[in-house]
Amino acid sequence: MTKVYTRRGDKGQTDLIGGVRISKADKRLEAYGTIDELSSHLGLLAAMLPDDETTQKYIFRIQDTLFNVGCHLATDQSQTPLSPAARLPEGEVQHLEQCIDDMTAELPVARGFVLPSGCQAAAQAHVCRTVCRRAERRITALSAEVAVDPKVEQYVNRLSDYLFILAKKINFNKGIDEILWQNACR
Repeated sequence: MTKVYTRRGDKGQTDLIGGVRISKADKRLEAYGTIDELSSHLGLLAAMLPDDETTQKYIFRIQDTLFNVGCHLATDQSQTPLSPAARLPEGEVQHLEQCIDDMTAELPVARGFVLPSGCQAAAQAHVCRTVCRRAERRITALSAEVAVDPKVEQYVNRLSDYLFILAKKINFNKGIDEILWQNACR
């Protein structure tokens, strides 16, 4: 790439993988744009965890996988075949589940609804979780109209669970008590 700008998007259109042009307001762009936003928030979270190299590396792995998700969502399969980069790496959902189970085993039993808070890194993990949930909603809306691999939806769903437990673990490791919702539904 010699220039960052191409001027091709100046009139509200962009290219999908394979060259298909779509509106920047299209559901597909909204879906993979939200995945990109999530990846950026994850980068900020990783920067907040310099003393936790293991978690940092796993966040980078997640970001890498989110590029696969973005490629999948940016491919109109009715026009362009999926490339290998648009496929979810084998075993990623199961790996997330194992990480969730491992972290959960280290945490005290949940005592109620948790308010997104705590130390800065835990609060950022909650921001990542909510952006991930929005991405999941955008992908679900898109999948009602076009082909989306169910594993992509499953991965994004599981990722939000991982981010919730990660926020809890970060606070726990820092010795910070979670703030619980005081006005629980009765």
